[in-house]
Amino acid sequence: MKALKINSLEEIHAVAREFLQLVGNKKVFALYGDMGVGKTTFIKAICEELGVQDSVNSPSFAIVNEYHSATDHIIYHFDFYRIEEEEEAYDFGYEDYFYSDAMCFIEWPEKIESLLPKETVVIHFSETANGTRILNIQ
Repeated sequence: MKALKINSLEEIHAVAREFLQLVGNKKVFALYGDMGVGKTTFIKAICEELGVQDSVNSPSFAIVNEYHSATDHIIYHFDFYRIEEEEEAYDFGYEDYFYSDAMCFIEWPEKIESLLPKETVVIHFSETANGTRILNIQ
């Protein structure tokens, strides 16, 4: 396991670059953590590092947003917070996303845990008393 620290928003892009180097060619990422801990903000920084020009925000109502990198790679951003049952993921064809060659960032993966591919990179976000975000990557 590797831990990355984000001490301030000024550091987030450097940590995003470090994260991308660390995970190499991994494609599916499950982001765990309390609401407001910075999961969406970190995904936005990663997307910016990959050259995404689109507006990156939480897909709370849409469940999934699609972005395109500077090299025209597809990035999917999921937010499963609002789903009630795992079966709802079948309704929009989660397999087509998770098993594509696209990067998939999944917020609230605990809602669909048994559907995650075996090679999913698990990231636990936490916040210290002074506001530092810690990302424990497995």
